[in-house]
Amino acid sequence: MATPHNTAQKGDFAKTVLMPGDPLRAKFIAETYLEHPVLVNNVRGNFGYTGTFEGKRVSVMATGMGMPSLGIYVNELYRFYDVECIIRVGSAGAIHPDLKLYDVVLAEGACHDANLDRQYDTPGTFAPIADFGLLRKGADALEQLGARYRVGNIVSSDVFYDPRSAWKKWRELGALCVEMESAALYLHAARAGKKALSFLTISDILGTEQEISPEERQKAFDTMIRAALMTAEA
Repeated sequence: MATPHNTAQKGDFAKTVLMPGDPLRAKFIAETYLEHPVLVNNVRGNFGYTGTFEGKRVSVMATGMGMPSLGIYVNELYRFYDVECIIRVGSAGAIHPDLKLYDVVLAEGACHDANLDRQYDTPGTFAPIADFGLLRKGADALEQLGARYRVGNIVSSDVFYDPRSAWKKWRELGALCVEMESAALYLHAARAGKKALSFLTISDILGTEQEISPEERQKAFDTMIRAALMTAEA
């Protein structure tokens, strides 16, 4: 069974899929953390793998950058490949003063500045939130790993280079960090009746020059990835 963006057969993907943004990071996760990873998709260079972690069958595939790209892959996994649970593992820019580089954020909810929920013609504004069971398991996993983490509301934005510095307004409302995908993930999971959660590692502090270099990110994301794999449902 193929879709426009996936040549995998039905059953090739596990019930839980970890989804970073970068296809090369998906490849890194599969080859570093999974036992016996098998490549099940490579359309447009978007690597999809399935293997096992501590006896659990788990898949990993990238979303690409931004909510429209994520929406394509998430919809196909939920609708055509019987995936039940998607866990985002990504980076974010901190806007809350208590957050530091390398901290992990569990996105309990995701504000956004996009129009993605208009496709469902709701009579008001939809509030995208994580699955509580996954959220609780994710927090427990981070506790076990001794990680510095926060749980709360985040912002998913369509704008990377923002001349308005709109993040300052979100900070006034207590948002923890800014990224580009989680609100879409939570919305599509709700529409499909499936589960979703986002783990985000702080890679930069907005309004400062503090940031993790691309070379440091693989090591920096280790705790987040391990926690996500511990959270994955078989």
